[in-house]
Amino acid sequence: MSSIQSVSTKQKKKRIKAVHQKLRVFRAKEPLLGIIMWGVNHSRINELSLVNPPVMLMPDDFKAYSKIRIDNHLFNKENMPSHFKFKEWCPLVFRNLRERFSVDEDCYMNSLVKHCPTDIDSPGKSGARFLISHDRKYILKTITTEDVAEMIRILKDYHQYVVEHHAETRLPHILGMYKICINDTDTHHVMVMKNVFSAGFNIHRKYDLKGSTVARQASEKERAKELPTLKDNDFLSEKTSIHIHKDDKAKLIKILEADSTFLASLNLMDYSLLVGIHEVNHPSNFVDEDDEEEDDEDLEQEDENNANDSSMFTTPPSSPRIRTESDGDYVYEYEPDQNDPGYFAIKSNDKSPQPVIYFMSLIDILTRYGVKKKTAKAAKTMKHGAGAEISTVKPDQYAKRFMEFIDRIIVVD
Repeated sequence: MSSIQSVSTKQKKKRIKAVHQKLRVFRAKEPLLGIIMWGVNHSRINELSLVNPPVMLMPDDFKAYSKIRIDNHLFNKENMPSHFKFKEWCPLVFRNLRERFSVDEDCYMNSLVKHCPTDIDSPGKSGARFLISHDRKYILKTITTEDVAEMIRILKDYHQYVVEHHAETRLPHILGMYKICINDTDTHHVMVMKNVFSAGFNIHRKYDLKGSTVARQASEKERAKELPTLKDNDFLSEKTSIHIHKDDKAKLIKILEADSTFLASLNLMDYSLLVGIHEVNHPSNFVDEDDEEEDDEDLEQEDENNANDSSMFTTPPSSPRIRTESDGDYVYEYEPDQNDPGYFAIKSNDKSPQPVIYFMSLIDILTRYGVKKKTAKAAKTMKHGAGAEISTVKPDQYAKRFMEFIDRIIVVD
């Protein structure tokens, strides 16, 4: 009898110890990035793959969202927080938009999931954070709750506009919108868009143009950067022009007029035309053969070192030649297509001072002309005078001035 009690006592004292997971599933420098990668993967594999694309989107699809809460205990804690939420806004709508913008679902997921997005410079005053996918196809931007509300407000109109114009638009190609909450306290909203600049072409000059001249020049801090984002007054003072063919200008102006009219109809203003310029004959586009041989030797040595460390993660440099981690214990080199500049590109005409490729798209389209902007307009008008070209004006007036400026700075052959 005593022996039976002894065995029973030992069984009661037995404890099960939690085993720490050692496999690094979603490598990231911080929880936010890990959750974005995990969430996009979860949405694509566990949710959207199980739902057939509807024949037509219904009104409820523009209000829908998917949401998951994860509560882990001692599981993968080296890479992911123990408690987090991931929310995807209007999954079916954004999947349809990705299809309209010719974005393959598997490629979209692989671009955001297989390798950690990395930070890029943010020139704006909003404090938004910008990240880029490892293959440079997509931009991830943190946005405010007001931006989320505005995007949801215009989403149905935005989708209809894209459909009616067969995706021929210079509006941002918005592909997804997510909300991440870490440990119930740290909340982020992230929007995913197509990268305006092609992965295979270095950008040598960059401008943010609104058609306004009041306080529209880059700061000294911005100018000190390797690739500053210059503004309207910088563009004009440099006597810069956009040199493209007559047919290209007519097509671009037609698209931008439709886009700006659409934004004005939604009471939106304060957007910009982002212009990136790739100089075809720029020295940085050419690699010396001796330097290339040395680079190849360095790459081979890195491959040997990386093969011994499967947990290593390398961030991509700014050049088109990108090194990143693959699915095994090896490292491969990503070579972007340098023959396809992408939808946002237009080649210069024969009268251009030098051969260049222009990348142009509208950005920052979610500013509504509400009480805040009306107050700002009154204050700026009192400070600079009624005739000053301030950026804060009514949407229809903003669109008209914006198009006049763009038409003026484009020179045809």
